[in-house]
Amino acid sequence: MDALDRSTIWPYDEQGEPRAFFYSRYGSPTVAAAEEALGALDGGTALLYPSGSAATTALVLSILEPGDTIALAEGCYFGTSVTFQTLAKWGVRYVEFDQTGPPPDGVQLVWVEAPSNPFLTMPDLEAAAAHPAPLVVDSTVATPVHLRPLEHGADFALHSATKYLGGHDDVLLGAVVCRDPAAADALRTFRTRTGIVAAADPAWQLMRGLRTLELRVRRQGETAATIAERLAAHLGTPVELWDERLTTVAAEERLRAAGVRRVPRERRRALVDQEAAAVILESYLQHR
Repeated sequence: MDALDRSTIWPYDEQGEPRAFFYSRYGSPTVAAAEEALGALDGGTALLYPSGSAATTALVLSILEPGDTIALAEGCYFGTSVTFQTLAKWGVRYVEFDQTGPPPDGVQLVWVEAPSNPFLTMPDLEAAAAHPAPLVVDSTVATPVHLRPLEHGADFALHSATKYLGGHDDVLLGAVVCRDPAAADALRTFRTRTGIVAAADPAWQLMRGLRTLELRVRRQGETAATIAERLAAHLGTPVELWDERLTTVAAEERLRAAGVRRVPRERRRALVDQEAAAVILESYLQHR
C-alpha cells in the first residue's frame, strides 16, 4: 500500500518545469494511487471527489448545459434528487422514470442506480445504454464486486465511496469512473478549475478499504442470505431480499431452498417492518 503523502506542493524540476505533481488541486500522489486502484476494479479511469454528492454535482455541471434534463431513476437515493433540485437555479431539470424499463425520450442524461437505494430495483441496463444520452450508473450498493457498469454500456459509474468502498465508517469520498479517457480528462479539468478535489487522507483510507472490499461484500451477501432464511422460517411468509444479479450462485441456492421468492416492487416497502425487526432481534439473541 502506497505511503500517505499529505503535501500540497512539490518542487519543480531542475529546468523550472512542473513535475507530475506540483500543486494538490491538480493532483497528488496518494489521490492518484487511489484513483488507479479503483479504476482497475471498475475497468475505467477513476476520479475522486470529497463526497458522493460532490461527484454528482461535478459530473452534472461539467457535461450538461442550462435547459438540459436528466432522466432519474425513481426510488433512488434521495440525496441525488435533492442535489438536482439545488441545481435547478442553474437551469438543470430532472424527471423521474421507472428504471426497470427504458428511459424517456428528450433528455440529455440518463441516471440510474444498480440497485436503487432503498427499494433495490435493478435498472434495465441494456435499454438505458441504448438511449442516445450519456448513461450514469450509481453503483454504490453493488460495488465493482457485483457489477462493472462500464462493461454494460454505461459512460460513467458513480460511487459514494463513503459506503462499501471505504468500508470502515471513517471515509467521506465520492468517485466517478469514466469509460472514455477523454471524458475523464474533461472532468479532471473541471475538477481542477472548480477545486472539487479529494484530500490525501481519505484517499489513503480508501485504498485500505479496497484491499478488503471483495471479502467484506461477499461476507455481507452471505449474512443477508442467512437473515432472509431466518425471516422466511419465522414469519412463515417467503420474502425476497436479493436480486439475482447481485448474489453468488451459492447464496441464490440457499435462498430458494429456504422458500424465499420474489416480491413485487410495490410491496418492498413493507418488508422491513416492526415484526421483521423483532424477528431479527430475537434471532440475534438466540445465536449470538
